[in-house]
Amino acid sequence: MRMEGEVRSLITIGLSVLASLCYSYFIVSKIPKGKLRLLSLLPIFSIFLTLPLLLSSSLLTGITGLFISWLATFKLALFAFDLGPLAADPPKSLPVFVSIACLPIKIKQNQYKPPKFPVNFAVKVLGFGVFIGFYDYKELIHPNIFLGVLCCQVFLFIEVNFDLCYSLAKSTLGLEAEQPSDEPYLSTSLQDFWGRRWNLMVTNLLRQTVYKPLKSTAEMVVGKRLSPPPAVLATFVVSGLMHELLFYYVTRASPSWEMTCFFSLHGLCLLVELGLKSLFSRRQWRLHPAVSAPLTVGFVVVTSFWLFFPPLVRAGAIDRVVAEIKFCFELVREKISTPLNTTMLKNL
Repeated sequence: MRMEGEVRSLITIGLSVLASLCYSYFIVSKIPKGKLRLLSLLPIFSIFLTLPLLLSSSLLTGITGLFISWLATFKLALFAFDLGPLAADPPKSLPVFVSIACLPIKIKQNQYKPPKFPVNFAVKVLGFGVFIGFYDYKELIHPNIFLGVLCCQVFLFIEVNFDLCYSLAKSTLGLEAEQPSDEPYLSTSLQDFWGRRWNLMVTNLLRQTVYKPLKSTAEMVVGKRLSPPPAVLATFVVSGLMHELLFYYVTRASPSWEMTCFFSLHGLCLLVELGLKSLFSRRQWRLHPAVSAPLTVGFVVVTSFWLFFPPLVRAGAIDRVVAEIKFCFELVREKISTPLNTTMLKNL
């Protein structure tokens, strides 16, 4: 009964999103860009923010919250000013418009840069499945090792989901999309990690919706040289608040604000890092990547242990998501094994 209810909710969400994007494509796009177009999109924003609440599955709720309530809303906010991935001249076709709005994809614009340590989709899925299997032995694993597994799992979960979205967009519409991340485990600084390697779809949206507008506004108040720091910090705070929203969707619990503290801390540390880079660059001195990369990744992992994962673990969100993923794996296994067994019986 619960699965039937989730299916009905997913159909409702799909139709609501499609109707909202058709309204945006056929009606909102005819309104001059600027505040008036943004006002015409406010009803869509309110709809998108409430859609995850129709679901009870933690996994589906989290994905809907990320894809629709966060990313699609931010893309439409940029579209109000003829900016971002939805804006184009000539206009995109409706299927392309809907796909780019709903899916976490960024159309490839730059020349492809092959990764230093390429990992194909099959390996990512296999690695993700192995880490899911660790949960059967969670009680036997040291808490810190368990949190380390979570770090790897979050990376692979995002990679696998985004790769599936890219494959869908390419197979149905022929769209070539950029990779979701660029080997974040090779980051040599926080600026490198957050700005150029980790979750690039979210990074690009935050850069356009928060950082650039606030930097331009700050320039009029404090000047060009002092404008980046408040814009950087505000961008990290907004990211933290959006993660708190996703946390609420998945757990239906009041936010603990630890995630906001996590991103605020990284924003402050990034500002300190930029200051040190400026200071030491004059002396032509910098850390070797063999030193800076472990320090960077280690800092991200340790602060994740401290602030990012604990609220998810306390609320039981990780356990629920893992249980739902295992259920999906079991369904796929049954679908594959049943025809094979039938064929073998016929051959006998």
